[in-house]
Amino acid sequence: MFSVTLAPKLPYTGAVLTLSLDTSSRGGSVAVLRDLAVLGVVSTWGDEAYSSRIFRQLEFLLAELGLKLDQFELFAVAAGPGSFTGLRVGLASAKAWSEAYGKPVAGVSALEAVAAQCAYPAAWLVSVVDARRGQFYGASYRADAGGELRLEGDECVVGGDELLKLVKERASDGEVAVVATEPELVTRLVEPAGTKVFRASNVLAPWIGQLAVVRAKQGTLSDALTLDANYVRRSDAEVDAKGR
Repeated sequence: MFSVTLAPKLPYTGAVLTLSLDTSSRGGSVAVLRDLAVLGVVSTWGDEAYSSRIFRQLEFLLAELGLKLDQFELFAVAAGPGSFTGLRVGLASAKAWSEAYGKPVAGVSALEAVAAQCAYPAAWLVSVVDARRGQFYGASYRADAGGELRLEGDECVVGGDELLKLVKERASDGEVAVVATEPELVTRLVEPAGTKVFRASNVLAPWIGQLAVVRAKQGTLSDALTLDANYVRRSDAEVDAKGR
């Protein structure tokens, strides 16, 4: 499946022009933003790893928008959790462009990009992404006084029982909303906690870009040398080497 969305072309206003990548899963995406406004998105879903087709789709999107890589003032990329190969390709690309063009780069959690899509005013947002093998990547967030999400605890990989335990623990301190890209995998697991489950788009590049723009304006960006992936789960090679 191949999906392209283009917003109307806008005159340049001096706002930050951002290129955002998500290569954390088979369904990846590329987005171009001017400040928080999304100018265009390319997203796909298929058996082929997104990291193997990202560059031809990026070329297509830039051609449609009449832009070149050296025009971007900020690069944003999903820093994890997700596909090991996908994350490495996305991060290597964003860091290389940052170095080549002397522009800042922001690594944004895919789980935060999922949580950011939920406007429901719960005390806690638990963001969930399918990690396969019967497991889920998860993270808990609270909104601060300014409405920005604040990670509480660590991003983690959990099974169904552990996910329910996490939700129940958060529910002891206020209402919980679960936000998931595939809510059908989650709803039955958290039903015992009576928790609302909301669907988030798996097209994460626009949200990653918006979160990066906010960080750029706050002056809290990484540099290309220190930016690294947050895999959360060990790779198959590491598991095999340690005898599982």
